[in-house]
Amino acid sequence: MTAFPPTFADDVIDQPARAQIETFVDEHRRALNGYLDGLTEEQARRSLVPSRTTLLGLVKHATFVEKVWFDEAVTCRPRSEIGIPATPDESFVLGDDDTIASVQRAHREACEASRRATASLGLDDVLRGNRRGPLPLRWVYLHVLRELAQHCGHAEILREQLLAE
Repeated sequence: MTAFPPTFADDVIDQPARAQIETFVDEHRRALNGYLDGLTEEQARRSLVPSRTTLLGLVKHATFVEKVWFDEAVTCRPRSEIGIPATPDESFVLGDDDTIASVQRAHREACEASRRATASLGLDDVLRGNRRGPLPLRWVYLHVLRELAQHCGHAEILREQLLAE
């Protein structure tokens, strides 16, 4: 995994809330994507828990998360039109064509699309395309940050298990 300098988030201490939130979200996006670095395809796909959770599946799921919260919620387009699974559980399913490189690339592209989709929005702007109903962008960012942090924790443990073998 790529390590980040401990001062990375310190650079935005005196910045507006938006810059702080985006910095923390981006830090977790990069960290989750980086947990695949240096692994073999077999390691990335290896199942170490009874669920569908694998390291490769976590990053693929994070791509789904980006598209749910920053495409579906912003544009109000249905998941079928966006080209993502109907449920979060399905987003962990790996296809034969899913590789470390392709999943990392798709995740980076989804993150960049998320940044573009929210660039003109304010934290208090309301997103109307989520199943929960209208939500302010601030809440969406915090929800995504929480989910990314949880998945980074999962990924760190899975990677530690894989590298200990």
